[in-house]
Amino acid sequence: MIIQDYEEIFAMWQITSKRALSKADDKKEITCYLNRNKGMSQVAVVAGRIVGTVLAGHDGRRGFIHHMAVLPQYRRHGIARKLATTAIARIEEDGIDKTHIFTYKDNSLGQAFWSSLGFIQRNDLFVYSFDNKL
Repeated sequence: MIIQDYEEIFAMWQITSKRALSKADDKKEITCYLNRNKGMSQVAVVAGRIVGTVLAGHDGRRGFIHHMAVLPQYRRHGIARKLATTAIARIEEDGIDKTHIFTYKDNSLGQAFWSSLGFIQRNDLFVYSFDNKL
């Protein structure tokens, strides 16, 4: 993934991930994320068009996957699996041995997908978020 493709990627995220987008997904923030996590985020291209993305990286201890998205008409062709396994492999190459993904509770399709890759749902944690802008 390169920042020059941001507009096409963001448009795809708007189609596939409306609820999950925030200010952290603006071009400046994504540029910073990509620079900190070079080569980890991936795109899938079919006939010159970006049809899938995964935003991935790590904080030095744990890997994180954000915005796994595949356009609806390209789903069920192994694109998401390839994006995910490539991103995880890149994270592992940096010596990171555990990767997390957050899904919405009502995203049963996403939960089934991540489970099929070997991700295990954690029931021992709650996620707390703090908005620094408050």
